Parts: sequence; structure tokens; C-alpha cells
Amino acid sequence: MRFKPTTRTRALVALSSVGLLALAACGGSGNTTDSQGTFDQKSGAAGASRDPDRQPPAPDIPGAKSGGTVRVISNDGLNSMDPTEAYYINTGSILTNLVTRSLTQYVYDEKSGDMILVPDLATDLGDHNADYTKWTFEIRDGVKFENGQEVTADDIAFGIKRSFDRSTFPEGPSYSNDYFLDGDSYKGPYSDKGDYKGVTVDGNTLTIKMAKPFPDMPYWGTFPAMGPIPQGDASDPAKYALHPWATGPYMFKDYVPEKSLTLVKNPNWDPNTDPGRHQYVDGWDMQFDVPSAKVDQIMLNDEGDGQTTLTYDNIQAANFVTAKNDASDRLVLGSSPCSFYWGPDYRTVTDMDVRKALAYAYPYQEAWAAGGEIVGVTRVPGTNLMPPGIPGRTEYNPLPDHEPGTTDADKAKQLLQDSGNMNYPVKFLYSQDDPVSVDTKDAIVKGLKAAGFDPQPYATTVADNSTLRADPNTDINVRSSGWCSDWPTGSSWFPPVIQSTDIAEEGLGANYSVFKEADVDKKIQEIQRMPIEEQNKAWNDLDKYVAETYFPLFSTGYAGVDMMHGSKIHNMFNDNTYGAPTFRDIWIG
Repeated sequence: MRFKPTTRTRALVALSSVGLLALAACGGSGNTTDSQGTFDQKSGAAGASRDPDRQPPAPDIPGAKSGGTVRVISNDGLNSMDPTEAYYINTGSILTNLVTRSLTQYVYDEKSGDMILVPDLATDLGDHNADYTKWTFEIRDGVKFENGQEVTADDIAFGIKRSFDRSTFPEGPSYSNDYFLDGDSYKGPYSDKGDYKGVTVDGNTLTIKMAKPFPDMPYWGTFPAMGPIPQGDASDPAKYALHPWATGPYMFKDYVPEKSLTLVKNPNWDPNTDPGRHQYVDGWDMQFDVPSAKVDQIMLNDEGDGQTTLTYDNIQAANFVTAKNDASDRLVLGSSPCSFYWGPDYRTVTDMDVRKALAYAYPYQEAWAAGGEIVGVTRVPGTNLMPPGIPGRTEYNPLPDHEPGTTDADKAKQLLQDSGNMNYPVKFLYSQDDPVSVDTKDAIVKGLKAAGFDPQPYATTVADNSTLRADPNTDINVRSSGWCSDWPTGSSWFPPVIQSTDIAEEGLGANYSVFKEADVDKKIQEIQRMPIEEQNKAWNDLDKYVAETYFPLFSTGYAGVDMMHGSKIHNMFNDNTYGAPTFRDIWIG
């Protein structure tokens, strides 16, 4: 799931010197911390547990009270709020928890600190045929849009058909295109006016046909794109992004893109149809583009309205010790299994020794410090592409003689010398209008020079950074990027990050190293057709195989969160499928 490349999100998604636009739905451990205030990165598996029989209403939270308005403050604005295109951590978590409903959903389990996959608009987690190429969902009765109009299976089918439209919704997730019947050719209801045979409705029964096995459909079902959209003029994309019709407990009142969002109670949300959400507070007042220093000041002072305020931004490194010592009961730590990496362009950086030398040379600690990261909290040294928390994952260090998170300039220089690549040019983006990006760039330039590289940073702006990074023709040969689990299996990692893409037709997608090897593509396809019980190990083996055989990218760390809330906010935990607050359970007292 994506996150906008602004200064504040850097703490969440390791933007570092190139203004990373991380793709993420996040996960990992919940709030498991030790005496040092760090968290156990290896615990948990976000969303891996299931409760297919969970029934509405959601159980009451002991001691919870009704009333009051929660204020949310963040440095980051909201991008498109159309459910079909909501693929950022903030837009996705706000919509999914508070405003829109989908086939399935996650609920927080306080005992384990993890999120549990449960039904939502569907009465269970779906039925499938033997090879997972057909899924059937029974849609529950009694769900209504905010205007009282009943939600039908046809509305959900229309929402799903919208998810194929990469032209109208270019930043939306593409799993329907990747897995559903004719997903590579069907363009969605606005371009293809005829019937789409991959999604059919019979009464309350919704059937989805696949082009290949898709055992992870219940996870894809949690996304806003897998929910109902009213048909006709009401869902005109230009207007709907400004006010999507609510099916959850809250609905839009006022929305100024990038600046503010006010939510009020949805009078037509019925808790007796919803197994996972609550409606304790009266409303939500969300303010964006708030300076980072002011966010921290409000949260640390805990005065007046600050007592009913929360932020999903990470507390800055300079304020972390104060927050841990003076407000530990209001500090929410947790993991968010996003892998961040440098991806040398596989088309041009063709010598694996050069790619490995970059991994030795990268100034991990210096770059993290320049980027405001807190080692052990918001940044953890990384090894595998897949982060901790993915079932079947075993730790594998692709450079066995290299301590993760450390720099070995001498080893890097030796590799360059032995391979005849001394003073190899390294071209990477940074945002010259962002002081943090500039500082991180400076740390990277210094580290690369010490290792025998010729760093050539490419100056751009925050506004243009992600566009240039996604352009395969930009004059750079290394891209900093990241990916976070859309769900807890390898199928949400290797197809988008490693599988070949047709650059001319599709652009880079999430394959920012522009990696392309036929045998890896073949292995991905073979794993997708394996029995589901064999896939976890196979994905882990592929992780090791790709690193060992090709080394197309290297980890620059895994992420975590250190969010804060006011003293009157209750039941704010880490939703480790997003790395965001458990909005749906919050109450004021």
C-alpha cells in the first residue's frame, strides 16, 4: 500500500534520500515492547489468523463510553479518497476502519496484539473450488449506504469491476488485473460497456472467477476496492473521490483534499450487520499538513484539545526519549513489516559485484540518523526481502559475511577493484526542497565516496520525486523503494516486486529494480499453482534463491511505528496490517 512521499512519512516508510513512495499495507507485531522501549520485530503475523465465523455485532469493549470528537493531526495530506484508488496507508486505514466496508475486514485482538481476518459484508470468508480459481461470497442483508439505500451484491460487483480500471484509477491496487478472469484485458465498466464474465451475481450470491489460483482472495477482500459503489452518476470518479458513500459507522461531512476531513456518525450504519466496528465517538476532526514539530508539541504537552488528539505520524527521534520517559502510556509502539531497499537498475547495473558493493557501502546508520529514524523502533536492520511476521519466513542473510545494518567500505572497495569498476557512477534521486532528504543525500554521498563509488545525486522536488522515480527513462541507475505486505503471504511480495513487467505497457509498477529473469517468473507462476499449504515455504525459498543467484536489490531496513495519543483517548493500538491506529475501537473517557 502506497504512502505519499512527504517529509513526515519518511519516519513511517523510510523515504530517505529519494523520497520513497512506499507501497504498503503493513503488518507485523502489535505493541510488544521490551524494557528499552523497542519492539519485538519477529513477533506476530499481521492478519494471518482467521475467524471465519465471527458474527455481528462487534463485542463491546469493556469500559468504553460514547460521545466526544477525536482530533487527528498529521503532516501528511490525504490523496484520493475514492475507495477504488485508496492504496495509501492513511487513506486505506481511514476508509476501511471508519467509512467504507468490504467483503472482509480485520479486527484487533488485544491479547495477541495482532489483527484477525473476519467477515464484513460477506457472511463468511468465502467458499472456493478445489484449485482456488472460483470464489463465492454470500452477501449479508441489512447493510445500507449513508442515504438509506440498501447495499446489494450488484453494488459490490460494480465496485469490483471498477478495480480493473488502471486508467481512471492509476494509483489503485492491481490485484484484480493480476488474478481475475480476463484481468489483463478487461478495462472496467467505464471503458468496457459489455458484461464482464468474471464477476456474476445471483441474488445475494457473488461469484468471482480467476485466471489462475488465488488462495489469498479473502485478504484482497479487505481492501476498499472490494466494497460496494453506487452505480450511475452518483459514483462519477471526479466527484466520488470527494465524498464516497459511507457504509461504515462514519460518513464525510467536510473534506478539503490534502488539508482536512471531518467525519460524523452515519445514521444508517447498523452494528447488527457489522462484526468488527464500533461507533463510540460522535465524530472525527482530521487536520493535515500540520508541521511535524507542532504535531510532537501537541502530543507531548497533552493539554486541552490535545487530550483527545492522536497522530499516526511517528514521533520525531529528538522527542522519542521524552515521550518514552514521560508519556509511555500514550506512546504506541509496534512493527509494520515493510521492507525498504535500494534497487540498482538491473538493465544498466549488470555486474552483481557492483550491486553487492552497494550493499556493503550503504551508510545505514548515518542515513537512518539523517532521516530521523530510531534504531530498534522505527528502523530495524534488514536481511530478506520479506520482513519478519510473514508465515513461513526464515531469516536469511544474502551477504553472510556482512552484519545487517552496518557499513563495510573496505569490502565494497575491494569488490569494485577486483571487478574493474572503481569510481562506478551511482545516480539517485533526492528532494532539494526537503532538508531531511538533503541531509540523507549528504550522508549517502559521503558513504559511497568512501567505498570507491562516484555518487551523482539527481536533484528534484518532493512534488516530482515519485513521478521521476517511476519513469523508467529517468537518468538514474538506483531507485530507493519499499514494499509492505498487502497480506501476510509471499504472493503479495514477489509478483509485484520481482516479477517482470512490460515497461512499455505498464511502466515499472512496483518492480523498481527493473528486475527481469525468466526462471524467476516461472518459479512465481509455479508457486501460485501449488497447494496453499506448500506456498509459504516456497515463497521463502524463492526469497533466498533470488538474492543468492541475482542479488537485484538489498534491504536498507524494516520499519516500525511510534505513534502517540492524548490522555483521554482509549483503545488506540497498532493496527499492524496498516501500521496505523485501531481507529474502529477508539473511545474518549
